[in-house]
Parts: sequence; structure tokens; C-alpha cells
Amino acid sequence: MLRVIAGTARGHKLATPRSAARPTLDRVREAVFSILHTKLDGVRFLDLFAGSGANGIEALSRGAAYCAFVDSDAQAIDIIGKNLFHTKLTHKARSYQLTLPQSLGAIASTESPFGIVYCDPPFAGTGYAQLILQIVENQLLMPDGLLLIEHESHLQLPPSIGTLTRQRISQYGRVGITFFA
Repeated sequence: MLRVIAGTARGHKLATPRSAARPTLDRVREAVFSILHTKLDGVRFLDLFAGSGANGIEALSRGAAYCAFVDSDAQAIDIIGKNLFHTKLTHKARSYQLTLPQSLGAIASTESPFGIVYCDPPFAGTGYAQLILQIVENQLLMPDGLLLIEHESHLQLPPSIGTLTRQRISQYGRVGITFFA
């Protein structure tokens, strides 16, 4: 079972949808959020391919002002709602059941840009460049924002996509996180 690592909801256990193929491991989330710790206070956070909502809930627990959760699976959206209620963070969040990346325009039409966008797409068959371009084209990221893409560690994403440039690559076993700004 996943848990919230730090912050106001520290230690709360999080349910995961049965359909979740690969939730972000606690040790990966802990390392990533240690990197992000100075950028979380008051930030608007977007959790794409949210699954259980663990990444967005971690951000809220550590000081993010707001998080929008997006997943295509109805069960995942239900679990996110339950996890937000359990952690007492419902008032800082909104969930969307949408297919990505096709529906990023729908998010852009109802949301202001985000300071941090976290993408945890399924590893198999993901068009990372297309996803990143859609985020840029729909202006979902603030000009000084940070985009994180979770992927298989052997995969190296291009040094730049659209207006974004790769800033950092972190590897945790078979999981890689690429940071773009």
C-alpha cells in the first residue's frame, strides 16, 4: 500500500485502483519530492495519469496550494476522491476523468497554468514527445514552471521539446524522471 511520505498528511495510507499497473514507488516519490521541496510552497500542481493520486497528494501535503488530478479511469478518479477525503485535502483539489494527451485542451480551458506538471504515463507505447508538445501548446505550464516525466530508466528523452529544455535526469532502479523547464 502507498503512503504519504511527508507534510500535513504524513503517514496516511493511500488506496490504489485495481487497474493501476505501476504506481510511483514510495522511494521514488520521496526522492523526487526532496528535489522539489523548495518549489512546492503555494504552487499549482497538475498530476497527469494520476492513478491513486499519490503524487498530487504528496505535493498538497508538502505545501502545494492546489492540485488538479487527471486520469482516464473512472475507478482511479473515485479512489483519488477517497484518498483526498482520507487525507483531508479535498478542498485543495479537483479531479478530471479525461483521456490523455487528447484532452489536455479541456484542462487548459478550465484551469490556469501550473507551476509543476507531473506525468506518470504507462511505460508501454507512450508518445512522450507528443505529450510534452501538447502540454506546451495548451499552455498548461507557467513560463517558469517545471515538467516532470516518469519513464523507464533506459529511455532518454530529447534535450529539448517545444519551448522546454531538459534540466535533469534522475534514475531510481528501472524508473527514470526527466525534468524539463
